[in-house]
Amino acid sequence: MVADLMSQLDKGTITQEFKLHEKDTGSADVQIALLTSRITELTAHMQRNKKDFSSRRGLLKMVVTRRKLLDYLTRTEPERYQAILKKLNLRK
Repeated sequence: MVADLMSQLDKGTITQEFKLHEKDTGSADVQIALLTSRITELTAHMQRNKKDFSSRRGLLKMVVTRRKLLDYLTRTEPERYQAILKKLNLRK
């Protein structure tokens, strides 16, 4: 219950930080930021639970989805793509 509450607070914070306009909850920027947060959490979980293959599959699906969204931003809005990479420290 407490973990669910924290993730809702985190989701709201991330959405506030990356939204493009007042009612934005589903832009590519917000989706990429939310996926990055979940990927980070699941990566830590996978380091502790190496045999959790169901979570591993979900993690790989999230990584692919994030990659597709990043590719979309690369094609359509290269400036936003570069900005989101810097904000999330995805590329070195």
